[in-house]
Formats: sequence, C-alpha cells, structure tokens
Amino acid sequence: MTSRIIGTGSYTPAQIVTNDDLAKIVDTSDEWITGRTGIRERRIATEENTSHMAVEAARRALENAGMKPEELDLILVGTTSADHCFPSVACEVQGALGAVHASAFDISAACSGFLFAMNALQAFIQARMYRTGLVIGVDCLSKLVDWNDRSTCVLFGDGAGAAVIRAEETGIRHTVMKSDGAKWQVLSCISRTNGNFLNNKDPKLGYLYMDGQEVFKFAVKKVPECIHEVLDESQTEIESIKYFVLHQANYRIVESVAKRLKQPMSKFPMNMERYGNTSAATVPILLDELNREGKLESGDRIVLSGFGAGLTWGATLLEW
Repeated sequence: MTSRIIGTGSYTPAQIVTNDDLAKIVDTSDEWITGRTGIRERRIATEENTSHMAVEAARRALENAGMKPEELDLILVGTTSADHCFPSVACEVQGALGAVHASAFDISAACSGFLFAMNALQAFIQARMYRTGLVIGVDCLSKLVDWNDRSTCVLFGDGAGAAVIRAEETGIRHTVMKSDGAKWQVLSCISRTNGNFLNNKDPKLGYLYMDGQEVFKFAVKKVPECIHEVLDESQTEIESIKYFVLHQANYRIVESVAKRLKQPMSKFPMNMERYGNTSAATVPILLDELNREGKLESGDRIVLSGFGAGLTWGATLLEW
C-alpha cells in the first residue's frame, strides 16, 4: 500500500509587490532582479498571517478532494514562519477546519518543508497508523526578511499550498530525504537571541541570512543527485517523467538542474516570476496550478524536489 494525492489547494495574498516597487526602497531594478532570478513580482501578506494562509489553502484542497475535515486523520504543516512559538500552525489549522479526529504537528525543514511533511505522512500511511491526511507548505517570509538588504528582500514572497493524501494502491512510488547540518550557517534565521535577567539583555528577533553563492552551488549539485537516486532506486526511466516540480527559488537553478539531468525545460514548469520564493509553499502552489489547469492526468509520473535551509533536500516520485 502507498498513498496518493487526491486534492490540492493554494492561497496567496492579494497584495502584489513588483520589482519596480522594490526599486523604490533599495538599490535594485527590474532588469537586475529578473535577469538573475526570473522573479518579476511576489505576493506580500498585509492582513493575512501564516495560519490564515494555511487554512485557506487547506479548505481549497479539501474541496478539490471532495472531503470533509472530519475525515482527516493527520495534519502536517511544513513551515519556518509560524505565527507563534507554540501552538503549531497545524493545530491552528485543525481548530479552524474543525478536523476533530486529526492529530496535528509542524515540521521544520525550510523550503523542503512540504516535501518532508508529505514523505512523513507517506510513512505513517505505510505503517497503517493513519489512512487520510492533509499536508500543507506555508511560509510568510516577509516578516523575516530585512527589507534594507537587496540581496534577500527581492527573492521572497508569502503563500501556502496544500494536498489531501489518502491510502491507495498507486501514487507515491519512492522518496529520498537528505540533510547536511554541518552547513546550516549558509541559510539561517535567528528567531530570538538569548536574553534574560542573568545577562541583563532583552531577547531580540533576527533576520533571514543567505549566502547566495553557496546555496546555488548546493542546489545545482544535490537536486540532480537526489532525483537520479529516487529514479534509480525505483527503477524508473527519466524519459518517462512528465514533469519535474522543483522548489521555485531561482530560474537559473532550475535551468542548471535541467541541463544536468539532460531533460528539456518543457518538463520543468515554473511560476516564480509571479510569486517569488515562497519557501515551503512553492512546490504545492505549483502543483495546485498544474492540477487546476488540467495539465495532470491519471498515470502521469511526476518528480517533486525541494531544497533549503538545514541544509535539507529531497525528491519524491509519484504517479498522479
């Protein structure tokens, strides 16, 4: 037994911030941003918060699946930008949906969060602990970005994507998950510095930090490797893959991965030009768009792959 995606949903804030808008607050330009990243605009939360976006994406996924919240056994949320230290976003989603029979918790794997959460649910289903689950990738990185730092503020946006997953005979075929904690410094965010009555300091919040060159080198090397691994271990020919749905961080990364895999760019759908890097939400948002545009047919073989802070990365092979 395995598990299969039976419904998808997504949500992005209404507020659009273009490259020209950012050029008014930092030394940058539309040409500079687009040429280096492929990003033209992004959605930024104003009234929405992380849990709100997660709930909206979840509702749309449940509607698409034709399921009620009461039918869910487990809710997993991949995020690094929860509204509260506790409770988890997943518990907030459970309460808002009325998913009274579901367990719920978050997974912190940054931009790999949705993929790691989906693979965790797959393991629970294969262990026959649960039968039906909801996986959400959501991040509101606009509250973690230093808007005076042009090297990072031009990259990120806010959003949420979700998938309803149920035990089936066909669906997810193989998964690979990897981590390298020795390189955690290249992409990090100090959520709160130490501060208490003993050191007479106040705790302070930090901003997101990224060594862009190191992240680029990491991604273009590790993503093709894990895709080859998931295909080799499942004895699947790469030519049989219809789409490679990758984390939407940078056009140049996707292009480099395609070249290393020796696959045409037509197999690598992208939407980063409209949303930017929404971290854990990029893969499920793109998957939802493909689903609702009728580009996914029963039996299609798809590879999902995410990479991000941790460092974390992985790939999942599934049949639609």
